[in-house]
Amino acid sequence: MAILAQNSETMPREELAQLQLERLQSSIFRAYRNVSYYRKQFDALGFSPEDLQSLEQLSSLPFTTKDDVRNGYPYDLLAVPLREVVRLHNSSWTTGRPIVCAFTKNDLRHWHDLVARLLSAGGVTHDDVIQMFFLYGLPAGWLGFHGGAECIGSSVIPASAHGIDQQIAILQDFRSSVIVGTANDAASLTARIEELALDNRRLSLRVGFFGGAPWSEEERAHIEQHLSLTALDYYGFAEIGGAGFAGECPCKNGLHMAEDHFLVEIVDPATGKLVPDGEEGELVVSTLTKEALPLIRFRTHDITRVETQPCACGRTLARMARVSQRTDDLLIVQGHKIYPAQIEAILTDIERATPQFQIIIERKAGLDEIELQVELLPSALADMPKKLASLEQRICQQLQEATGLAPRVRLVEPLTIERFAGQQVLDKRKIKDEG
Repeated sequence: MAILAQNSETMPREELAQLQLERLQSSIFRAYRNVSYYRKQFDALGFSPEDLQSLEQLSSLPFTTKDDVRNGYPYDLLAVPLREVVRLHNSSWTTGRPIVCAFTKNDLRHWHDLVARLLSAGGVTHDDVIQMFFLYGLPAGWLGFHGGAECIGSSVIPASAHGIDQQIAILQDFRSSVIVGTANDAASLTARIEELALDNRRLSLRVGFFGGAPWSEEERAHIEQHLSLTALDYYGFAEIGGAGFAGECPCKNGLHMAEDHFLVEIVDPATGKLVPDGEEGELVVSTLTKEALPLIRFRTHDITRVETQPCACGRTLARMARVSQRTDDLLIVQGHKIYPAQIEAILTDIERATPQFQIIIERKAGLDEIELQVELLPSALADMPKKLASLEQRICQQLQEATGLAPRVRLVEPLTIERFAGQQVLDKRKIKDEG
């Protein structure tokens, strides 16, 4: 199995810990000197960057939360002058202010190098043709894959704007050997190939990288069987730019984390205390090499566990288990992020509808399906069917504009949706996975 950065990916853990400490000291000093948010936080504790002499001391510092990052929109958390920022991205506008991610030239180089590592671990070489299913735009992750692929020397096809039939035609005509997208993209692809009765042996696919939302081992087996490729997971988050933080090798026994660029802690989500090695908890990340936007003890809200034993592939970097749940109410459907509060805000401004709703999410043939049930006002019951159909369409359209999702909307009579806590979301994907 190819290891692109032998010195970093196979480093003895004692040497890695020393490198992490040196880089953490530099990152904390940068944050303290240049970011008022961190300076105020550290001063309130009586902490000076020079006080950090061991990795264990990190746990005494406060967490950085998503709200902290949003409140710094757009430039308050920058640790460099804007003239040194060569790229700006932001997350989708799911909760008001988006999350900004900024890159210096060095940040971009590191990002592309890390994605190149991830691709190389999956067997990608300069001989491959990589087809991108992800939409390119302000969310950053897909451009990381593009840059990482070009670092390796692979040919890249940014085909995301095309429909599924055109994607299949490109797969065949250009003999794409690697695809990058979500598991939902892969499920759509397999379903359409089956509908067209195409022989998957006519495709040249070898490897697929699928992230952006949780997916199961059952889905992996289905994708691999129907596309005749090795399906690998990867993980990242908007605050660091997306992909590049962690990814699977073909051993499929966890996602190798780029520990030379990120320091990882696993904490009890209720207490914030570190959990014993190997136990499940919330992933907390500190950046070690980010220049534009250093993050100290960032809470991801993702639940995982970490394994530090060397992998059979030869890498010594720790591996995180695939993320299957979160500690907040964020929903990830078809690779899109949506919060129940966002739906409530949209419904509040729509006449004849109430903010009382329930989201029902199912996974059929590997595809996420979402139905939004919305209670009507009593006065709307007398409306003609055409008016109600128009109302459903309006709700769907506004949700699509806000989130990228176009759910099936069903209007229901007043007082028919349960009023208990936790009843807003019925995620049948979880019920299936747990059953």
